[in-house]
Amino acid sequence: MHDVLLKITDLHVSYGKKAILRGASYDVRKGECLTLLGANGSGKSTSLNAICGFVNPVSGSIMLNGTDLAGEEPHAIFKHGVAQVSQGRDLFPDLSVEDNLRLGAMQRGKGGATQSLAAIYERFPRLAERRRQATRTLSGGEQQMVAIGRALMSNPLILLLDEPSGGLSPQFCAEIASIMDQLKSEGVTMLMVEQNLNLAFRAADRFIVLRDGQVVDGGDVAAMAGDHDAIVRNIYL
Repeated sequence: MHDVLLKITDLHVSYGKKAILRGASYDVRKGECLTLLGANGSGKSTSLNAICGFVNPVSGSIMLNGTDLAGEEPHAIFKHGVAQVSQGRDLFPDLSVEDNLRLGAMQRGKGGATQSLAAIYERFPRLAERRRQATRTLSGGEQQMVAIGRALMSNPLILLLDEPSGGLSPQFCAEIASIMDQLKSEGVTMLMVEQNLNLAFRAADRFIVLRDGQVVDGGDVAAMAGDHDAIVRNIYL
């Protein structure tokens, strides 16, 4: 369980002259879910975007299985086995559910096996029922299922989730939570940003707290059971 899959070391990222990440360091172990917590502007989404190559670090390293991804193009990073489900989901609204899912398998290249549509439909029976529908006709929760399913089609080494419950109804938040439970039971390695603390703590093995672009706290979720108030105080105070 303690094999490190992703190691972030002294990561600095700026937008123009504004420093967002200022020397963040943390790691993600194989088969675990690590949740990034922090107030708005603390660098959570920027961390995911730097790992994916959507923003280039000023300095620092992003080691995935011994390969430094820092500064690589997003398509190259994807081929190394990093898949992100962004806040905006980035689906093609006029394409069918099935076509959106197929796009996830097309892009990984020869390096990695992909999951079959059948496996995704088994995981998300509702998507099987709606496979021919245009994705824009789906509810927000169903679109989130398509986004997660598409990411899983590439059989990633690590799945990055940026606010998976964002904007969803309480009913769909519960569904996302059960999806996370299932992914964990299958040993999918996940790095998640999540404002819904119930979901964040239910899914996570460990958490870290970012403040002003630096890691200021962290720990084992099970060890902190029942003491979430202390974590919340540390995030926002």
